[in-house]
Amino acid sequence: MKPFLILQLRPNDEASNGEYNAFLQFGGLKPEETHRIRMEKAGVPELNLDDYSGVIIGGGPSNVSDAEEKKSDEQKRFESDLRKLLAQVVEKDIPYMGACYGLGAIANNCGATVSKEKYSEPVGGLDIQLTEEAENDPLTQGLPQHFRALGGHKEACQNAPDGATILAQSATCPIQMIRLKNNIYATQFHPELDAEGLIVRIHIYKNAGYFPPEDAEPLIEKVKDENITIPQTILKRFVDRYRN
Repeated sequence: MKPFLILQLRPNDEASNGEYNAFLQFGGLKPEETHRIRMEKAGVPELNLDDYSGVIIGGGPSNVSDAEEKKSDEQKRFESDLRKLLAQVVEKDIPYMGACYGLGAIANNCGATVSKEKYSEPVGGLDIQLTEEAENDPLTQGLPQHFRALGGHKEACQNAPDGATILAQSATCPIQMIRLKNNIYATQFHPELDAEGLIVRIHIYKNAGYFPPEDAEPLIEKVKDENITIPQTILKRFVDRYRN
């Protein structure tokens, strides 16, 4: 089969490896079925996307909407590379699954407004509601209309890209999952996260401004009670649909 291209941007090795392993575990993928690139280290090389079953982009501490002067040189480099790749994704309707930053990146590339003005959400569990449009989408059809997911983000889509179909929303963030064209998907929540994975990230990012550091332990206690399954089902359906 053609591999899935997995693009990451987490500078912390433990966080990056944990995210990659979660994509493998919940996507039902083997390492040899993927081509992993850590964009924050090496940028994005010239690639022929026809060589891949699909593209998966994870999250990280970077924000699409940060002022250029606040972005690191590494972020400026990989975002410049990524814009070119995402243009190809949209032009060719390449299978794509973007998680958190992966949503902001594709939405911003398609002209939507991504900012910290509204719709940020604290780290933890989220109540997600599928829209009517989700009833007939291959990644979401037959799933419970309401389900729990995990997330936490400083920026959010203020509007959907032109032509996008909104598949899921929450009370605090109206764009939780979109589809562009036929094969391009992105979620604000994390389809690769379970409680154990989020607890690891809480420890890693407790000084990254997502929450007061002293709230880390109480937050971990709350997260321990979360039983998350539906987001991983969405990720697995994406992989199964486009695996070739």
